[in-house]
Amino acid sequence: MIIDNYNRVHDYLRISLTDNCNLRCFYCMPDEEYAFSPPSRLMQPDEILDLAQIFVAEGVKKIRLTGGEPFVRKDAAKIITLLGQLPVALSITTNGTRLHYFVDVLEQAGVKSLNISLDTLDADKFTVITRRNLFGQVMNNINLLLSRGFEVKINVVVMKDLNDSEINDFIAWTRDLPIHIRFIEFMPFSGNRWTSNKVVSSAEILAIAAKRFDFVPMPVGIHETAKKYAVAGHQGDFAIISTMTAPFCSGCNRMRLTADGKLKNCLFSHGEMDLLTPLRAGEEVLPLIHQNIRSKAKELGGQFTTAIDTIEALNIENRSMITIGG
Repeated sequence: MIIDNYNRVHDYLRISLTDNCNLRCFYCMPDEEYAFSPPSRLMQPDEILDLAQIFVAEGVKKIRLTGGEPFVRKDAAKIITLLGQLPVALSITTNGTRLHYFVDVLEQAGVKSLNISLDTLDADKFTVITRRNLFGQVMNNINLLLSRGFEVKINVVVMKDLNDSEINDFIAWTRDLPIHIRFIEFMPFSGNRWTSNKVVSSAEILAIAAKRFDFVPMPVGIHETAKKYAVAGHQGDFAIISTMTAPFCSGCNRMRLTADGKLKNCLFSHGEMDLLTPLRAGEEVLPLIHQNIRSKAKELGGQFTTAIDTIEALNIENRSMITIGG
C-alpha cells in the first residue's frame, strides 16, 4: 500500500493526459494564448500504462483521467482502452464537448461514470466563461451519456456574481434526470485571479438551496470529497466540495500524475516528483512514489489554512489548474 506519514492509504490515482484544452475558462487557463507542452514531453500511452500498473500493484483501486481536456488528445481512445484492461474503476473528467466521438470506446473500456465540468446553464454565459460557443454540444452529450446508462456528475465551480444565482437552477435540473450536481468552492491556483470575496462557501450554497428545496444529508464514505444531499422527489441529487471552508484532508486518498509525468501528492502541493524521466531511463520509480507520498503535508499542501480571507493567492507556489489536471 501507498501510505503517508499520517496513516492515509492512497488508492486513488488521477492521471492527466494533456495540459491542452479546447475551452478557455479563465479560472483554469490564465491566458487565451497558452504554450502547451509538446507531445515529446508528455507521457506516451505505453508509459501511462507502465506507471498505472505500478500504482495498481501497490493497491490503487480507482483511476480517473483528466486534462486539460483529455479528449483533445489524439491517442485518447488508445489510452482509455489500455487502462480499461486494469482491475480498477476507471472514470473520466471532461468538459463534455467531444464525448460523442468516444461513447463506444468508453463503454468497451468499462467506464461507468463521468464528471462533466459545466459552470452555467445559460448558453450566453457559457460563451463568456469558456470563450467558446459549444454549450449546445455539451448539453447534447450529457443527454447522450444518460441515454446510454452512464452515471453523470456535473462539476460546477461557484463564484459570486458569476453563477451563484444559478445554484437552484442546477438543483432543479436533478428533478427529472438522474444527474449529480457537485458545487465546488472556487480555489486558488497560479494565474487564476483568485480572491476570497469570489468564494461562495458551502454554508452559503446550502442557505440558497434551502430557500427553494427540501433536502437531507446523504451518507458519505471516509474518502469522499463531496458532502451529498438528497432532494425530496428528485431523481438526482447535489453535493458540495468545500475545499476552502471545510476541507476533507484527513480522509484524502488521492494522488495526481501530471501529463508530463510528475507526481503531486496534493492538489495544492508546490513540490512534485518526476517519474517519467527515470521510467524512460529504465530506473526504479516505486521508491520515488513512496518518497513523494510520505512527504505529503497534513492538509492543503501545507500552503495555507482555512482562514481564506488571509490567503495571498500570489504567494502560493503551484502550477495553474490546467497543468495539474484537477
